[in-house]
Amino acid sequence: MTTEKEAPKPAQEHPLANILINVLIPVLALSYLSKDPAIQEMLGKAAKPWHIGPLKALGVALAFPIGYGIWFFAKTKKMNFFSGLGLFSVLLTGGLTLFLWNKDGTVKEHAAVLFGLKEASIPFVLGIAIVASHWSKTPLLRTFLYSDSIFDINKIENKVAELGKQTDYSKVLLNATLLFSLSFFVSTLMNFGLAMYFLGGLDHAAPDAMSDYNEKVAKVTGWGFVVIGVPIMAFLFFTLKRLLSGLRGLTGLNDDELMMPR
Repeated sequence: MTTEKEAPKPAQEHPLANILINVLIPVLALSYLSKDPAIQEMLGKAAKPWHIGPLKALGVALAFPIGYGIWFFAKTKKMNFFSGLGLFSVLLTGGLTLFLWNKDGTVKEHAAVLFGLKEASIPFVLGIAIVASHWSKTPLLRTFLYSDSIFDINKIENKVAELGKQTDYSKVLLNATLLFSLSFFVSTLMNFGLAMYFLGGLDHAAPDAMSDYNEKVAKVTGWGFVVIGVPIMAFLFFTLKRLLSGLRGLTGLNDDELMMPR
């Protein structure tokens, strides 16, 4: 007697890989590639092979989220949230760079504040989107944290239905959503503060202001991994622990039963 094999589950896209390809690499490309060789030579500085100017750097940066989004859609027939976020981030960063750069190598006044607001806008929009999506068919909590690659959601929801605790279940998820979104609002303030720390003393009228601006933007990006990334990861771990605690109390399942086997 032969048994029909179960179809393998589709591979889950890793959120960190998504963010790396669609957001972080494009931002780094804009930071390091956008120096103009002509201005570098005018300032008596050597133009590096990777100094291709802001327009070409913008094209390189856009290629990552666009390419990944096309590949993801061809594979799953679905739009990729992170690719959309990456496009928004790159267009915002690239557009701001083009706006701030004067032809003589100086930058417009208040460049530091404008860049700080740009840095703060991404996590702020994400925080709002996470809260708003709770009442949609595709809550972002399930994209980032409460996903079926981490939690055995079918088992959890079957147990909730068996116990008739759907209302309490919704409250647990709402609390996790609010706590999770709070991490992005904290990141909003930290992003703005970090940008102002590095760019606050920028001399916008200096002949090499744009070069200085790019170097400081790269520092903001690099230090952001430590200054912002570590506290946010700790915040996410705390959110995960609170979510597990709420689900345990609600369903009576232990952590091994709540989570997918590894």
